[in-house]
Amino acid sequence: MTGAISNTAMVLAAGLGTRMRPMTLTKPKPLQMVGGRTMLDHALDRLVAAEIERAVVNTFYLAEQIEEHLKTRKDIEIIISRETELLDTGGGIVNALPHFGGKPFFSLNADLPWMDTRTPALPRMRERWDADKMDALLLLMRTDKARGFEPHGDFAMAPDGRVWRKGVNPPRPYVWISAQILTPELFVNPPTKKFSNNHVWDKAEARGRLFGVEHDGTCFHVGTPQDWEVANELLISGKGWGV
Repeated sequence: MTGAISNTAMVLAAGLGTRMRPMTLTKPKPLQMVGGRTMLDHALDRLVAAEIERAVVNTFYLAEQIEEHLKTRKDIEIIISRETELLDTGGGIVNALPHFGGKPFFSLNADLPWMDTRTPALPRMRERWDADKMDALLLLMRTDKARGFEPHGDFAMAPDGRVWRKGVNPPRPYVWISAQILTPELFVNPPTKKFSNNHVWDKAEARGRLFGVEHDGTCFHVGTPQDWEVANELLISGKGWGV
């Protein structure tokens, strides 16, 4: 490992959750319960376990509910980044950049829970991080093992961990599952005020500095009410999310 990682992380929680309607008409997606915890708390729990001290949580849709819920967390300092307009994932991070002290930082989605094995994902990512050759490090899972995802996949990955998607036709062998380490430099000169993290991934890939770590646990992309039901049923049954 080379390069210190910020003790402040980003948690993206501002989205509208439209595919989860009608569930999200009155409660935002990050506050939906999976396995007895909100999906937002699952993300924060992973950061606490990785000894991250602070989390910047961006809010927009039903922001008051999320902000009120976050007051219950006493094990990690919470910084609210309330958006007056939806900035998408990349724009939301740009809004929060001053909090990371110019260091690479973890960013997690608040609505895509995963389960670790004995070796948690975030410490594995921290150990793998190499600022000399990386601008971004993504937590990936084999497309055929990831639950709730479309079969087309997101990325290909070389044996050395380098990741790319340009020129690779679907189905691609890996999907991204919520967690990443990003350098602040990726967000210099953003294309617009509102933009997706796809922009910074493309930038890192073009530089040959986009890398991945394969997750050795399980995950479930809770994209619809039906996904939510299945994800919880599997956990309650004790079967879990393995394939």
